[in-house]
Amino acid sequence: MLPRIKTSFFKLLERRHGGVLIFLFLFVAVALVTRVALLVKSSQSITPDVSLLAAFGWGLVFDLGASLLFATPAVLLLALLPARFFEHIWARALAHIALFLALGLCLFGAVSEWVFWDEFSARFNFIAVDYLVYTHEVIDNIRESYPMPWIFAGLLTCAALLYTFVLRTGWIGRWLDDATENARQRWLASFCWFGAAAIFGFALSLDRLPSFNNNYHRELAKNGVWSLFAAFQNNELDYDQFYATLPIDTAFKKLHTELSVDGSRPLGNNPHDTLRYIRNEGPEQRLNVIQITVESLSANFLSTFNPASRLTPELEALASKSLVFDNFYATGTRTDRGMEALTLSIPPTPGRSLVKRPHNENLFTLGSIFRSRGYDTAFVYGGFGYFDNMNYFFGNNGYRVVDRALASKSDITFANAWGACDEDLYRWSMREADRAYAEEKPFFHFVMTTSNHRPYTYPEGKIDLPSKISGRSGAVKYTDFAIGQFIREASTRPWFKNTIFVIVADHCASSAGKTELPVQNYHIPLFIYTPGGQIAPGRIADLTSQVDYAPTLLGLLNWSYPSRFFGWDVRKATGDRRALIGNYQRLGLYEPGKLTVLKPLRGTSEYNYDASSFTLSPRTGSATGATVDEAIAYYQSASYLYKNKLYREITPTEAATYTSPQTAGL
Repeated sequence: MLPRIKTSFFKLLERRHGGVLIFLFLFVAVALVTRVALLVKSSQSITPDVSLLAAFGWGLVFDLGASLLFATPAVLLLALLPARFFEHIWARALAHIALFLALGLCLFGAVSEWVFWDEFSARFNFIAVDYLVYTHEVIDNIRESYPMPWIFAGLLTCAALLYTFVLRTGWIGRWLDDATENARQRWLASFCWFGAAAIFGFALSLDRLPSFNNNYHRELAKNGVWSLFAAFQNNELDYDQFYATLPIDTAFKKLHTELSVDGSRPLGNNPHDTLRYIRNEGPEQRLNVIQITVESLSANFLSTFNPASRLTPELEALASKSLVFDNFYATGTRTDRGMEALTLSIPPTPGRSLVKRPHNENLFTLGSIFRSRGYDTAFVYGGFGYFDNMNYFFGNNGYRVVDRALASKSDITFANAWGACDEDLYRWSMREADRAYAEEKPFFHFVMTTSNHRPYTYPEGKIDLPSKISGRSGAVKYTDFAIGQFIREASTRPWFKNTIFVIVADHCASSAGKTELPVQNYHIPLFIYTPGGQIAPGRIADLTSQVDYAPTLLGLLNWSYPSRFFGWDVRKATGDRRALIGNYQRLGLYEPGKLTVLKPLRGTSEYNYDASSFTLSPRTGSATGATVDEAIAYYQSASYLYKNKLYREITPTEAATYTSPQTAGL
């Protein structure tokens, strides 16, 4: 059997497209080694069972498909070149160079996958696509995080060693010595190669991968190049095309039932809207709000939630004086998702965040409500806000933008690829608050940090952990230090006791896990601190999501207002609590003890969730189906409202109508 395979291999090698065969062999070999390396790296999360073998089987199929699609330009070029092209010495030299570069590119891709896996525990996905857009930050981040000269030297050495091995096999000589085919033979062979690539291209899809019990196995089954192009194609997913749906009237009817648990009353006559009136008793409080949104601050980093942690003494001290939300969950795994939920109070629609989508102007936001009451609203960011479209989103939804681009060199004491250090950011924030106070305007400022992000660098001498080499631990401790320093500095200001300080994360530090949606990796902190005592300290144990932040904050201020928010004031809501969590493809509805997941190709999964062991088990029998329609109602209606431009800001005229004595009597 083996001699026959060897003979067939050499027959194919001694043809014009023999070089493509060599490339396929090298591509698949590097992909296999990469898969094994990622397996070893994540060995503690891998389940050694038959599904792991299945992952490698599927991986081989995707490797072959990716190699064929990647090789199509070479197939076309080899068909176009004249029959005796490789009889020229310079042409043979070009062939050697091309194969060496192809091998180097494969190895570069393998190293890139390792780096990406180290950060996200996943193959290339839509995050990698976004990183290709924002090359300045990404390249600087890589340069600051990794010893790139050594990596490139290692790549060059490995490429040279592997190419030497290929030369010694004699494969390249066999190919080039017998690459003289006439046009008919060349094009016939090309059509065969194109046909094979087309079969893989149309028949294979990441959606066809099995739902492995361990999600790490599913990631291992993918091919990095294939996943990158699939993510580029699926960066925006039309909900109605890919996900389970209900009749739109039914979806909104179910949603209205969900949203009414906080005692709100519907407004207007459009059944396909979330517009309703939120009434709170008592006089409104016109407090300032500084919302500090901390990059990648998992709840597990805080001793408030994890007594074993010693990284956040400042936040621990602040917790005793704050209203602390014990079970608060992020909606997504990226900063833009956190911004979306905290600002818009909307579920994470599939594909890209609304922050980066077109037609995201004049939306109904938390800032629009503050602005309608005469507040100064600003987005203050330590980096360049063009990243992830942040400046456009906030600038076109009523926020002033203050970012690194507006800062002078003297105003930045330390910076890395992602932005100025937290101390610089808080100094800018203090200045903005002082300016608003001097103008006798209350203020709502959305402050976004960057320090808790790779390369984990910060000013030396501030904490007892050295910059960079301490990794995430040092970055978290520096973030905590800077928050404590900011609060102490703010305490010297005349506006301090009339201000709410919010500490909230955009998302967790890691979203990877064995399951489709690892619930525990969405748990983040939310502290609300009022030094003037207007909001009593305490703990809220109810399950809460980032979509509930805006209405809960406004409820604490006793504000009554017309709302389109999907969230509710968690203190007033009755019945079951829920959190809306997801990634760019999977959309989850988490309720105590159970998780429902919507996924492409109209798939659904239902699980029982054990919060103590973080384990999911499939729900069976009569327990199934109860929450699927509820999950569909949330996500389908959110997509409908955005697509039809209905999730819009309420105009002053409309607001006046909705808050008239007649409306207020609802």
